[in-house]
Amino acid sequence: MSMFRGKIAFVTGGGAGLGRALCEKLASCGAVTVVTDINEGSATQVAASISAAGGHASALKLDVADQESVTAAVNSVVARFGRLDYMFNNAGIMALSEFRDMSPELWNRMIGVNLLGVVHGTAAAYAHMVRQGYGHIVNIASLAGLVHLPTATAYSMTKHAVVGLTTSLRPEASRLGVKVSVVCPGLIATGGELIVIQAKLNPDQDSTSAKKFLTPAVAAQLVLKGVERNQAVIVFPFTSRLLWWLHRLHAPLLMPLHSRVVDAFASVRLPDNETHAESAR
Repeated sequence: MSMFRGKIAFVTGGGAGLGRALCEKLASCGAVTVVTDINEGSATQVAASISAAGGHASALKLDVADQESVTAAVNSVVARFGRLDYMFNNAGIMALSEFRDMSPELWNRMIGVNLLGVVHGTAAAYAHMVRQGYGHIVNIASLAGLVHLPTATAYSMTKHAVVGLTTSLRPEASRLGVKVSVVCPGLIATGGELIVIQAKLNPDQDSTSAKKFLTPAVAAQLVLKGVERNQAVIVFPFTSRLLWWLHRLHAPLLMPLHSRVVDAFASVRLPDNETHAESAR
């Protein structure tokens, strides 16, 4: 992936999971990587690890839900390097919850990070890229942005919005020399640091199987391959592409699968008279 050599790449949510893997892969390809995360310690550790391995990276603390902070961070990178080649809007959180159990606070948090965070990053980077006449914005969504995901309604809603934002922007951005792609992967083993478990889900139960998860390193490799090809929508692995195809062909075909998901989730949901504290690792 020689096209990334010497390029300036800005990654949100770069302190762990897919974000970290993207930073490490970009650096190994020769990119100058700006690692940003709301957890400053994690971002600093990732940047230090990259530098120790011979790569070029720096760290910034960043809350993507804060528009002014995002704009200031992107502006500072452009002021330092003179340009911005890649913007990876990766930061996100996932909430597993039935709609009836979602609190207004969690809705606001999901929208603030997953949707407005991407809007903020896209807008900040786009202003510079339009002026430059080049650049590539990569928004990380999910298969849940293409196919319905019951028991994760808020997450699916925000990811659908990210897909809509990206695919709508792509044609007008292209006329100005800017590329825009959206990534819609299946399950990725993030280590749990971005999973928010709503109070009505039994923390001692697991409704998914880790064997179905992609490793962040493999996912990062597939993301960058799609970026290299300038794909509009980057979907992986094959099972995710198959589900997307079936959904587009005839969405009701997936109704039995959706019912199984709901039933599996219901089996680990606490009774209405029991709750536990929300956890966010």
